[in-house]
Amino acid sequence: MADGRPDPIRIDVGALVQRSVASLYAHLVTRPTGRAVRLAIETQLAEAGEPTVSLVDLTEVTILDFSCADEVVAKLLQRFLASDRPRNAFFVFRGVQVRHRDPMQAVLERQGLVAVAQRDDGEFELLGPATRGEHDAWSRVERAGRVARTDFESHFDGSGLREGVAGILHRRLVFETSAGDLVALSRLVHH
Repeated sequence: MADGRPDPIRIDVGALVQRSVASLYAHLVTRPTGRAVRLAIETQLAEAGEPTVSLVDLTEVTILDFSCADEVVAKLLQRFLASDRPRNAFFVFRGVQVRHRDPMQAVLERQGLVAVAQRDDGEFELLGPATRGEHDAWSRVERAGRVARTDFESHFDGSGLREGVAGILHRRLVFETSAGDLVALSRLVHH
C-alpha cells in the first residue's frame, strides 16, 4: 500500500478453531485451545507481507473463556508489542460481541494492554485500560480516518493529547505512515 501502510489480512478464528483442534464448534475454551489458535495466527502472520494489519475475526466464536482470551488476545498483543517482535504487525479484533467483552476486557486490564475492536454493530472502540489522553487521541484519529503530520497542532493541542498520541503509537493502536501521518486501523482493514 501507499506510504508503507500495512496490507490487511483476515484471520477467521472460528475456522482456525475447527482446523487447529478438530472441533465442530467454534468454542474457545481451555488454554491449550487458545495456544493452538494463537500459534495458527502467528503462522499466518509469518506468511504475510510486512507491515501487516491483522483483522482477527471473532464473529463465529460462540464461547470465549478467560484462558483463551489471554492466549488469543493478550499474549498475541504482547508478542507484537515487544521490541523484539517477530514482525511489524497491527491488530483489530472484529465481531466482538457482548459475550466476548468480559473475558477480553479482563485480560487486557490485567496485562495493561489496549486493543482496537470492532463490535458486532460495526463500530470501532478501544478495549482495555487506555488513558484519557490515549482514548481522546485515538478517537480523533478514528473520526478523521487520517491525520496529516502537518495537522497535528490543530488535532492534538494540549499536553494530554500529545501524550495520548505517544501512547497510541507505542501501543500500536494507529498506523504511522513514512510521512508521519496517523491512520486509523479501521480504515486499513476496510481497504
